[in-house]
Formats: sequence, C-alpha cells, structure tokens
Amino acid sequence: MNRASVLHALMGSSGAAVTLALAACGGGGGGDGVNPAPPGTPPTPGPIALAQRSAAATATAQGSGNACAPIRPFHWQVGDKSGGLASGSVQTGGGAPVYTGASVMSIASASKWLYGAYVVQQRQGQLSDDDVKFLTFRSGYTNFSRCLPTQTVDGCEAYQQNGVHSDATDGRFSYGGGHMEKHASLNGLGPLDNGGLAAAVRAQLGNDIALTYSQPQLAGGVVSSADAYAVFLRKILSGGLMMNAALGTHAVCTNPATCPAGEAVNTPIPASESYHYSIGHWVEDDPVNGDGAFSSAGAFGFYPWIDAGKSWYGIVARMDNSGNNDPGNPDSAGQGFASARCGQLIRKAWITGVAQ
Repeated sequence: MNRASVLHALMGSSGAAVTLALAACGGGGGGDGVNPAPPGTPPTPGPIALAQRSAAATATAQGSGNACAPIRPFHWQVGDKSGGLASGSVQTGGGAPVYTGASVMSIASASKWLYGAYVVQQRQGQLSDDDVKFLTFRSGYTNFSRCLPTQTVDGCEAYQQNGVHSDATDGRFSYGGGHMEKHASLNGLGPLDNGGLAAAVRAQLGNDIALTYSQPQLAGGVVSSADAYAVFLRKILSGGLMMNAALGTHAVCTNPATCPAGEAVNTPIPASESYHYSIGHWVEDDPVNGDGAFSSAGAFGFYPWIDAGKSWYGIVARMDNSGNNDPGNPDSAGQGFASARCGQLIRKAWITGVAQ
C-alpha cells in the first residue's frame, strides 16, 4: 500500500485514523524501511583515539607484573608510516634513561630483516628460487659460527666451517647466519668490509637509515638505534621499500616439533611456539598465541615488528648479552624472545587500546 492509496481510502476519516494507517503502511516521518536496533544492543565501537592507544601501551610497558617487567631497562616506541606516535624509556630505578631512541647498539638478528629487504630492493621485488632458498634458511649452509671484525664478507664465509655446505640440512629450515653470508658472497658483496657493506646496504635501503657493521655478518652484524631502525620500518609501511609486498611471502615451517617430518632442523623460538619464516623475518602466526605480525628479534634483545595489517610498527630496544650461549655470535639464541614477549603485549595494547 502506498501513501496515495491510504489517503484515498481514508478520505473523510479523522486525522488520527489517517495517522494510524500511514504508520501501518510504513509512512510518515521519513526513514521508510529502517529497522531500529533492538533495545539493549551495544553501540558500534568507534575508532580508538591515539591518546587511548598511547596510554594503554605506556601502562603495559611500565607494568610490574607482565612480561615487560623482567627485561628492564629498555626503550620502546610505536608509530605508523608517517612517524612515531608514542615512546618511552623504562628504567630499573630512578635516574637518567639507560636506553633512548637514539641509543646505538648491536641489534644482532634484527640485521636479517635489513638484508632481506636489501635483496628484495636490489632485485626489484623479483626474487629467484635461489634467493628464496637462502633467505628462508634452507640453503644447507648450516655450519656458521662467527665473523671477525676485520674480515671481508668472503673472508668470513671462508673462516672455520662457515662456508661448508651440509647435504643433510639442504632444503630444510635451519636458523643461522651461514645462509645470508654465503648468499652475499655469491652476489657481489664478497670483497666488502664493514664500511663497504654498510654503504652497499644503505645504497638500496636509503642513506637516511643510519647503520654500521661491527663485523661483516649479514645476519647479525648491524649496529644501529631504535630511531634509525624505525626509519626502515616506516619505509616498509609506506611502500617506499619493496619489502612491503614481500612481507610474509614464501614463508616456511620452522618448528621441528610441529612441522611435517624433515622440514625443520632448529629454531631459536621455544618449542611451544610455531612461527613461519619469510624473507629475512619471522611471521608470528602460532595457532594459539600468534597475531600474524612480522618481526626480527635479535639475541641481545632488540625486537622490531610490523603488525599483520601493515598499519603500525614498533620496537623494543635494549642490549643484554646474558643467556647468549656464544657471546661472540650475535646469531645465537639469547634475549630476543624475552623482548618479543614484552613487545607483543605493547602491540596488543596499542591495537586494542587496552593495557595488558
């Protein structure tokens, strides 16, 4: 029934009857066809204000009963492609901050993400099968120990057993520095020392990213700061680096306890967690505890991340060599996972606006 029919049918009726008839046919007052929400329905959540995100992340970082408490002192920060949005320096006591965004430190395995991005950029996003095999740690070069500070890349690759291939691990994930060292040696970086290596990497990633090498180890030799590494992460988020499209690609199974038989040899992640490994970075996609973030934790506690939606980046920065079973090898397991546990809470607090 339309409005004209109603008026015609009720001609001569009282105004109240007309009103009732119109209401019965959906007329009157506008909003035809709109069904109001049932009583008691909660309102649709609005966007979370930056102030709320910042407060939640700050409270989490300063928490005394969560995973951030045991790793003090440390610096943390969160931002997006345009810049930093929140940060803080958490101390063990009073006094000046031990770590700030400008604190320069060895970032250990956070170097891996930089080298992965370097290769992606140099290849203009078109990785070969060999590139993927080396950068997802399935090349079979699994006898790496360490580099010496005065060596070149080739010198390190030839040092001790670093360049020795293992048929038994070929094609299987095995976390270690030998894959990237051999890849660099095979792809034009062999003659370079620390200074030359840093210049070559910056030439692809941008000279606005401040970094040096303490040893010519692609997988663990970078010295940088949280502020400098944040420039790198922002360039990924903005699409200024082709690593944006490469995040999470070619990911392989890493946990020997949960992977199909024979796919993985060793991982620094605890056996209770099952992550994948992509081009020089982790995919934190454990079925129970993972949120799909991309990261590259270092043995001394430097933990950078980008969230699964590629909207936010974050860093937990500190340098702690305790727990590293080989202090001379920044590729060894150490404090990285402890920092990751804290960083994961900060990330969740930031995304949800609720302190963890």
